[in-house]
Amino acid sequence: MSSSAQAALGQRQRSTLAWIVALGAAALTFDGYDLVVYGTVVSGLLRDPGQIGHLDPASAGALGSYALIGVMVGALASGAIGDFVGRRKVMLAALAWFSIGMAATALTTNVTMFGAFRFFTGIGVGSLVATAGAIVAEFAPKNRRNFYNAIVYSGVPAGGVLASVLALAFDNGGNWRPLFLIGAAPLAVILPLAVAKLPESPLWLLARGRRPEAEELSRRAGVVLPEAAPDRARPAAGAAGGERAGFAGLATRRFALPTAFLGLMSFAGLLLTYGLNTWLPEIMGQYGFGKAYSLTFLLVLNAAAIVGGLAAAATVDRTGPKRIITGTFALAAVALVLLTFHMPFPVLLTAVGIAGIGTIGTQVLVYGFVSNFYTTQTRAAGVAWCAGFGRLGGILGPLAGGLLLSAGVTGQTAFYLFAVVALLGAVVTALVPRPRGRAHDDVAAASRSGAKAPTGLPSAEAETVPVEGTVPDGEPEPAVR
Repeated sequence: MSSSAQAALGQRQRSTLAWIVALGAAALTFDGYDLVVYGTVVSGLLRDPGQIGHLDPASAGALGSYALIGVMVGALASGAIGDFVGRRKVMLAALAWFSIGMAATALTTNVTMFGAFRFFTGIGVGSLVATAGAIVAEFAPKNRRNFYNAIVYSGVPAGGVLASVLALAFDNGGNWRPLFLIGAAPLAVILPLAVAKLPESPLWLLARGRRPEAEELSRRAGVVLPEAAPDRARPAAGAAGGERAGFAGLATRRFALPTAFLGLMSFAGLLLTYGLNTWLPEIMGQYGFGKAYSLTFLLVLNAAAIVGGLAAAATVDRTGPKRIITGTFALAAVALVLLTFHMPFPVLLTAVGIAGIGTIGTQVLVYGFVSNFYTTQTRAAGVAWCAGFGRLGGILGPLAGGLLLSAGVTGQTAFYLFAVVALLGAVVTALVPRPRGRAHDDVAAASRSGAKAPTGLPSAEAETVPVEGTVPDGEPEPAVR
């Protein structure tokens, strides 16, 4: 390939990746907005039965969990179909789905309809969260995958920041209907751009045996594909090199045990993320802070998660994810304990920011870890499992917080319990094993079925087979002595 052709291909690749990252981050910003905005209005709904009816802390916690149950359903459903119908279709449908759900929620007048549309909205949110990482991982270069995934998934805490800022503008969350209508904006703003600019993954097409389509799309997107050798049989449709696709691939000996640990890791991260996003304003209110101050805590929690998550992701690409994620979980535990002390306001804000890095920021890293852990044939299912099973923690966080506060448990005790969950998350992360018999790249799988890696620009999946001294997930492996 000539240097001019390489330059043109590289430019197309960078342009395609930029659109994918920008659209993914924008979409997940509204995903995060949707899931955090409830925490900004729950205090007002508790105090004003004229809005949607009578609520106590326990029922408000249950109401906050309905959206997360929907997220779990949507994530698992998208995982069941995403590795078969493609990433693009799932993302476009999810954008439209959750936008319609947000608009409908804004028009509800009673608890039952509010909860039903929160569940409906969550299905779209879960589908998008589970698919975004899969498509980014298949376009991003290997040595920057965690960083690009962190940019995209930082949209979730960015949405939390947006929800907090707008809640301050709309009567400290008291005027809640406009806040939910704003969450429907992607239907008019992001979806048309996604239809025009979001491509299907050429690597997914190749894995499904649709090489002519993959080659045509790769030329337009600037993604270099493995070249199939003419004298070998091509992989059967459904999985390159005979590998099972979707959830069936996760159930193999190769991925079953790591998948279980990754699910538990996400469970802990999402319990902390949604438990704090839902109840931090109310808990800080118990410490004597007014509504505006409490929403400021929520803003700092999410803003720090963005900065900390991106900084940590840049480190992860050099050192591997397990040590970093284990450390940020432990950092969260320390910060959550510190929040129980009566400290000066600036110090308290700092502790809240560190807690944001260790909880919400950690979950950003978790999604990057999982997105890069699996091959193309199992990636959507792997991310969906992590997002779906993890949402059990997300459901439990708001629900447990509501039950604790309803039972008269103090905010101090709630922080201690959250700290214990963070410590358990650190332990589970440290125990994540390498998948058995793995060569962590799809080029290696293609090589085993008679394909060869191309010369020229590296493709998004162009990774070398692990050699002595390294392990697939990027963690250094001690030399055998």
